[in-house]
Amino acid sequence: MKGTGSLQKRLGIGLAVGVTVMWLLATLGTALVVRHELDEAFDSNLQEAAQRLLPLAVIDNIERGEGAGTRIVTDLDDHEEYLTYLVRDVSGEILLRSHDVEPAEFPPTPSRGFRETATHRLYGEAAISGTVYIEVAEPLAHRRQATFEAVAVLFFPLLVLLPVSLLGVWWFVRRNMRPVLAFGDEIETRGGSDLSPLKVRSIPDEIAPMADAVNRLLDRLRRTLEAERSFTANSAHELRTPIAATLAQTQRLLADAPEGAVRKRAQQIEASLRDLARLSEKLMQLAKAEGGGLLSQKPMDLSEVLAHVFDDFRRQWNTEQLRLAKSEDASLVSHMDPDAFGILMRNLIENALKHGEPGKPVEISVSGDGRIGVVNSGPVVPSDVLARLKGRFERGATEKKGSGLGLAIAETILTGAGGEFRLLSPATGRNDGFEAVVRLPG
Repeated sequence: MKGTGSLQKRLGIGLAVGVTVMWLLATLGTALVVRHELDEAFDSNLQEAAQRLLPLAVIDNIERGEGAGTRIVTDLDDHEEYLTYLVRDVSGEILLRSHDVEPAEFPPTPSRGFRETATHRLYGEAAISGTVYIEVAEPLAHRRQATFEAVAVLFFPLLVLLPVSLLGVWWFVRRNMRPVLAFGDEIETRGGSDLSPLKVRSIPDEIAPMADAVNRLLDRLRRTLEAERSFTANSAHELRTPIAATLAQTQRLLADAPEGAVRKRAQQIEASLRDLARLSEKLMQLAKAEGGGLLSQKPMDLSEVLAHVFDDFRRQWNTEQLRLAKSEDASLVSHMDPDAFGILMRNLIENALKHGEPGKPVEISVSGDGRIGVVNSGPVVPSDVLARLKGRFERGATEKKGSGLGLAIAETILTGAGGEFRLLSPATGRNDGFEAVVRLPG
């Protein structure tokens, strides 16, 4: 099933982008409020300056008398003035002005109240029945600069706060996603034979129903597989007695039968019963491999088990072609159950003896890192055939008798125990042959 991307990544990016947008919107809203408040403060300054200067300008004009011309207020000290003013009569004639005012920046005729030009914000007041006007002007550039500086003070902290917020969001999402990731890891690391309930603590409420559903599914699978394994094991076990009894009767019949068709038919029945007995034994081994119990609580040295299996095969097959080679630092200490290891090695050795070239040696090697190799001579097995030999009832291009379960049992045991199982052809360091490579769990 193809995924749609990391939930942790999507939540992290989504929350981070959301926090960033909210920060920017909040700052923008604050900037608009600051600009509005600054405009009100500047307008109040314009109005207050006009109202304070107008009485002084009227008194000065009265003292000087009519026709005195324009008076320029002397600058006491060089400084940048943001407020400039003109005092004019109703016709627009200038009576008094600040020292650095540009009359062209004011409209031709004075008026009361606020108004704007392309470059200035103005406020006008009138006195003496509307015959004398004062207008105070402030550059719009000054207002924009003040607004920019105020907004910049708001934005500069975001350079620190935003990265911290993003890291905080990412950490928070990652921390709260740990139970979900642990739940996925718990499923991922499960072996094929481990169908026990999943145990994940502090799982979110949204994932808990999924965990419960998975546990119910595992329970149903466990009960189904246990029923199948029990049926296989019980069937194979129950068949052993009648098969053995029938085989004994067939052997007695074979001993009493004269030479001829009857004796030949009895021999065929005996061979079939022996095959059926071997198949029953293999089915019992497969049921044990699938049923768990492949690991022991403490690590054990399995060298003696391997030596016992090796000697047993030499006696049964009455052959010297079976060889065992162990390096000086070879170690077979493992948590694998000794019985499971014995079944594993019996199937691999039996497979090598049965399908190897007659008279050629079958070599069992144990290296220092716990690697076990079982090699038999024979033609190279094609890669496509090699890939499916671990399957049940799969056999290569051979006329030798067999159930097709030996390598499948070995694969099941090692997979369930956490070991490694590989098939190689040609064998390591050779141009021909077949090799089964085993690496036991620690």
